[in-house]
Amino acid sequence: MQIAYFKSAKKLITGNGAVNTLKDELSRLGVTKPAVITDKGVSQSGGLSMVTDQLQPNSFLVYDDIPPEPEISVIENCVAELRGKDVDGIIAVGGGSAIDSAKVLAVSMGHNGKISALFGEDNVASRDIPLVAIPTTAGTGSEVTNIAILSDPVDQLKKGIVSEYLLPDVAIVSAEMTVSCPATVTAASGIDALVHAIEAYLSVNASAITDALAIKAITLIYLALPKAFTNGNDLVARDDMATGSLLAGLAFGNAGVGAVHALAYPLGGRYHLSHGMSNAVMLPHVMKANAVVSQKRFVDIGNAMKLDIHGRSISESVALVLEAIETICRDVEIPATLKHFGIPEEDIPSLAIDASKVTRLLRNNPRTLTVDDIETIYRQAYQGI
Repeated sequence: MQIAYFKSAKKLITGNGAVNTLKDELSRLGVTKPAVITDKGVSQSGGLSMVTDQLQPNSFLVYDDIPPEPEISVIENCVAELRGKDVDGIIAVGGGSAIDSAKVLAVSMGHNGKISALFGEDNVASRDIPLVAIPTTAGTGSEVTNIAILSDPVDQLKKGIVSEYLLPDVAIVSAEMTVSCPATVTAASGIDALVHAIEAYLSVNASAITDALAIKAITLIYLALPKAFTNGNDLVARDDMATGSLLAGLAFGNAGVGAVHALAYPLGGRYHLSHGMSNAVMLPHVMKANAVVSQKRFVDIGNAMKLDIHGRSISESVALVLEAIETICRDVEIPATLKHFGIPEEDIPSLAIDASKVTRLLRNNPRTLTVDDIETIYRQAYQGI
């Protein structure tokens, strides 16, 4: 048995109404002048008031210029904006882009070097101010992971910063914060959460703890996502999605993700596909490649999805799981092909080379993939076969 370490935010607060604990948590952390880091969609939706109404007037700043798939320059601009304004805490409110940006911002406020120097594992020296994360999507699980992803425009690739200093002091997961999430984002972020759970369960670094989290997350997400997509006001489905995303985040934050993410990174870096959409498009095709070496684990996934696999052979059960993954992607209107996004077919060989360099993730994958294997998967995703 290998030694397993478990990492998470220092404190998790969940359930409907959880967001109302923010004021007390800031007081406990000694935060008197926080910066709220978010995006225009959240700040204009009205949902941000559930956060700002708990803050003292004229005692906080709102920075809502975080774009989807943020680049390094976004953090540099934010640091320049906030330095010298006596900010003593960061509140991240939003999806993965906002939370990841806030995590990097929190460690960059006391870092005078280039942010690009933080890419990789354990290159962050410290974090000097408290960090609270409040997700508005049920997707990335960033509120409980030690990872932040930024786009590097020079290499045209998404890159990760991995450090325990990125773990928030408090993660507040409150379903009502996700109600205003648009259906398209609900779909992409929801499939992203499903990817996190599935890849964590298939990871070579999986443990008994991450397995339990991943399996429960698969059940919640698979059953709730179509309902949340169809009716965004369904608070039961929203709560199941929020919980499922949180569990998936805890699972992959410790077991790691694999080839789905590795192949998604170049798509986001080059063509600015959202992280969730990139993962969603690649999920069925990478799973077909992985199924040949993880059949028994695919049966477990089928049971978690509540599929009718009783009495079926392993190969029949695996086929049902692959069909179910394909079906849920279509049910929430995820495009079936890379061609749909206008990605040139002639780019596939270079995409495969770029993806093969994401060794931090590929080493977690249950099947070792060569550049040729990766190119084949991209071609299948391009055609939707």
